[in-house]
Amino acid sequence: MGYKKPSFIEGIAEKLGIIPNLHKEGYQEFENDMRHFTDEEVAQMYENFPPPEKWDNWVEYNPKVWPKKEKKTYQIVPTTCFNCESACGLTAFIDKETQEVKKFEGNPYHPGSRGRNCAKGPATINQITDPDRILFPLKRKGKRGEGEWERVTWDDALDTIAARIRKALKENRQNEIAYHVGRPGHEKFMNWILQGWGIDGHNSHTNICSSGARFGYNLWYGYDRPSPDHAEAKFILLVSAHLESGHYFNPHAQRIIEGKMKGAKLATMDPRLSNTASMSDYWLPSYPGTEAAVLLAMALYILQNKLYNRAYLENWTNWQEYLKARHSDKEVTFENYIAAMIDEYKEFTPEFAEKESGVKAEMIREIAQKIGEAGERFASHNWRAAGASNLGGWAVARCLHFLTALTGAVGAKGGTSPNSWNKFGPTQPNKPKPQKFWNELHFPKEYPLAFFEMSQLLPHFLKEGRGKMDVYFSRVFNPVWTYPDGFTWMEMFSDETKFGLHTALTPTWNETAFYADFVLPMGLASERHDLNSYATHGGTWVAFRQPVLREAARRNGKPVEFTYQANPGEVWEEDEFWIELSWRIDPDGSMGIRKTFESPYRPGEKITINEYYQYIFERVKGLPEKAKAEGLTELQYMQKYGAFEIEKGESYKKNETPLTKEELKGTKVDKITDVITKDGNPIGVMVNGKAVVGFPTPSRKNEFYSQTMVDWKWPEYATPQYIKSHIHNDNLDKSKGEYVLVPTFRLPTLIHSRSGNAKWLVEISNRNPIWMHPDDAAKWNFKTGDLVKMNTDIGYFIDKVWVTQSMKPGVVACSHHIGRWRRPQDKIGNRWATNTVNIEGDGKGGWKMNTISGIKPFESSDKDSKRIFWKDGGVHQNITHAVHPDPISGMHCWHQRVRIEKPKQGENYGDIFVDTNKSHEIYKEWLAMTRPAPGPNGERRPLWFNRAFTPDKSPGGCYYIPKEEK
Repeated sequence: MGYKKPSFIEGIAEKLGIIPNLHKEGYQEFENDMRHFTDEEVAQMYENFPPPEKWDNWVEYNPKVWPKKEKKTYQIVPTTCFNCESACGLTAFIDKETQEVKKFEGNPYHPGSRGRNCAKGPATINQITDPDRILFPLKRKGKRGEGEWERVTWDDALDTIAARIRKALKENRQNEIAYHVGRPGHEKFMNWILQGWGIDGHNSHTNICSSGARFGYNLWYGYDRPSPDHAEAKFILLVSAHLESGHYFNPHAQRIIEGKMKGAKLATMDPRLSNTASMSDYWLPSYPGTEAAVLLAMALYILQNKLYNRAYLENWTNWQEYLKARHSDKEVTFENYIAAMIDEYKEFTPEFAEKESGVKAEMIREIAQKIGEAGERFASHNWRAAGASNLGGWAVARCLHFLTALTGAVGAKGGTSPNSWNKFGPTQPNKPKPQKFWNELHFPKEYPLAFFEMSQLLPHFLKEGRGKMDVYFSRVFNPVWTYPDGFTWMEMFSDETKFGLHTALTPTWNETAFYADFVLPMGLASERHDLNSYATHGGTWVAFRQPVLREAARRNGKPVEFTYQANPGEVWEEDEFWIELSWRIDPDGSMGIRKTFESPYRPGEKITINEYYQYIFERVKGLPEKAKAEGLTELQYMQKYGAFEIEKGESYKKNETPLTKEELKGTKVDKITDVITKDGNPIGVMVNGKAVVGFPTPSRKNEFYSQTMVDWKWPEYATPQYIKSHIHNDNLDKSKGEYVLVPTFRLPTLIHSRSGNAKWLVEISNRNPIWMHPDDAAKWNFKTGDLVKMNTDIGYFIDKVWVTQSMKPGVVACSHHIGRWRRPQDKIGNRWATNTVNIEGDGKGGWKMNTISGIKPFESSDKDSKRIFWKDGGVHQNITHAVHPDPISGMHCWHQRVRIEKPKQGENYGDIFVDTNKSHEIYKEWLAMTRPAPGPNGERRPLWFNRAFTPDKSPGGCYYIPKEEK
């Protein structure tokens, strides 16, 4: 604040000498007093974001000592945020005098985020200065889970883990080694590591996150994620609270607003009035699980009113195959294709959709009309929520893409492209061959179409003796708290015959790390190397997360050999950890592992982290030329700017890319399907007499009709369908107080289990009450703040009610990401967010948790820790949920059938009960719904489906089930 006109009272006080006359011309109470400057004059002392040529010596005024005019000199180093998948650009402001990071701001040279950040980015400073963070490697003392730890050296940890892995590999127990990751944060690095070891050891959190939507998209066109071109769209449809609850919150939000400023309309289908819905032109408060019915009604309207893109449907959908398979009595003509689709979806009138969903028929018609009018400029997205919540949730994404295909918006400007068209993939040194093993603990026979590992079922698989984990890594991953049925995870973690050696790689304490053998501190966003590339818009970029203090030391002529030498305490980074561990597994090179991790520049020597990234950056299109123009190596360019734009935004209709003469040599064209094959593999398709690459599906087109679903025993879903959810109204008994609980949204300020060590974020969001419409609250005589008992299929939790018209009547909701806890015996951590709880088991599968105390102020090196004003840490709802694995996609179906009641005498806020015997029974009930492999030719999985870590597909290899096992 600069000069302001004095108020009447201030003027009198100044004239009487009661206060200094701050408004006297040129008044200076002390040297460099800034109060006599106007706001305009203060603004002129600052620039907009500092230009890169000033990043090594940036001077600005210290706001903490205002009104004194005190200069502060910083060194600015770019990195990327690690608080959601978006990987937005950050710049660390490092005090040149103390070499401490003082704050984080955006990086305007990052093409995805463009210098802007949500609340989570700047809060990185809280995480690196958190007084409760782990700074040294620890090893458990006593029994696992008892809470006793001792400090050890990194050599002790690395040698112990390496010896155990080496023994397992030499004894052909490759499938007993697993790396289980929550937030990856890097491009292909762990493929390089685990395939370098020759194991099928990757496990992920994706089946509790997004694999349902991935499956629905993949069936259509062989890509598993959408990349909407929001900024150029005319109509945008978001299914559920994707924008703030899903991925790319900040980059997508920017571009949606850009699109709206150009005239685009935004519709959001969500039973909750989310932040996104509140900013929309249309809010469609649909009943959970009915979204596909609404979308098919829109599709029918577009077909009946001839708003479809004939050229696109005729050229780029497999309509001939559909007619031959489903309507063999009809002539194979495009007109019959349209007529057949109209007949197939004739029951999906707007009135039917209204009856199912509650969304008004007239609104359905209006939006369908506008989607049809938008044509190719129709952008859409569905990620978690509907696709991650319902039995058959994958059908929501499939029906949403149906609209994209009908309008011809697939890959068009202003439309919705496959994400991989806007995503960089690195070329790595010494790329290992695909593993020759198939781990059935990750991809069991019962789920041959599961798009990612069945990670939510791992403790149940171990419980029933399907195998064991001899060496298990959890990395940025907290299944005890994040996953459903956390008590079953706790039971299995406590059993050393199930989990042999558990190493938790984490910067902070979490509920899963309490059950580890080693807890190894890893770097946060500004303390590690990673590559990031995401589909934030119609362009392609790569960003470089880097340890900023290490880079500052290099610039200052004091380079370090390893990142931990610049990080606080003995905090390592995963990249160097995995390289060092790999080297120690194979000490003499006889196992063939070391060759993957040799330097490409110094044969026989261990690769350094700089060599790894230099090798990749040398092979990024356009980067060598850009770096050379500035007299820099490729690595130095990325260290300087933190990001590089590979393609500016014309990545449209790549399916129409012509095949080159070289690619066409030795090819064959199928006379019926027009598919072009080379050496038996499809590489393209003939469209209007032109050889083009098409899509990575069997037909090389968008597949309205899926022969794959027929071949894998699900013929009823060969075309897009509406599948009634497990929480459909038909499955609830309202007379018993049964409701559907929506637990899949998060508040935009939260970060899975990593919010707990970011004080600014916890200050904003620290409770997760039950959202309830006033009509429902009136039935129970509830008012805001009252306690409610939420009975699930395996137990209950007790929470508080928030009465709000932002919730659809008949539906209740509760945010995840809140409800962190520690037991009295556990290491102190995340005190900004954790309740202290008591946990008791009866030894028979019954578990109780109750809150001993909530959040309290505490003494620490951070003065703010004494200023904590909130007491409520929320309730851990996920632990009371049973596993609900969709029998086709494998996605955990998060929505819960709950029975609402008022708590009994003696039942208190935060109380939890779970019966793990009941949870195992429900696991078996859902398992019985599957249709197991093998598929055609004894395959474990369709060969054209991607896998994150794809094994060897050689005939007769691990991709095929041996005859004796069928």
